Amino acid sequence: QGHLVESGGGSAQAGGSLRLSCAASGSTYSGYSMAWFRQPPGKGREGVAAIGSDGSSAYADSAKGRFTISQDNAKHILYLQMNDLKPEDTAVYYCVAPGPRMTAMQALRVMPGAIPFAYWGQGTQVTISS
Repeated sequence: QGHLVESGGGSAQAGGSLRLSCAASGSTYSGYSMAWFRQPPGKGREGVAAIGSDGSSAYADSAKGRFTISQDNAKHILYLQMNDLKPEDTAVYYCVAPGPRMTAMQALRVMPGAIPFAYWGQGTQVTISS
């Protein structure tokens, strides 16, 4: 059984930057797409950025031009660089493995409820103040 462990969350001012990291342990995620989802206060979970099994990347409209997803395959670490942060980016951010053999766009559009609990990290809080 693999594990996904996020780090790097915290507080920042609007316009600032944060980088989230996700360490993936175990071989469970070999060939999987990887993604960052988030859950704003009082709202449902939503895809933010994803890397497909084919190496493609995709972003939610709210993240385009500000967020960059990347991964270090050798170290099994997924990153999310977030720049020009806004108060509406405040949320719990989750590292997720949506599934195998998916493009980034497919991974981004997976319904959160369709992803088994075991393929989610525990989440890291990001709070942006104006």
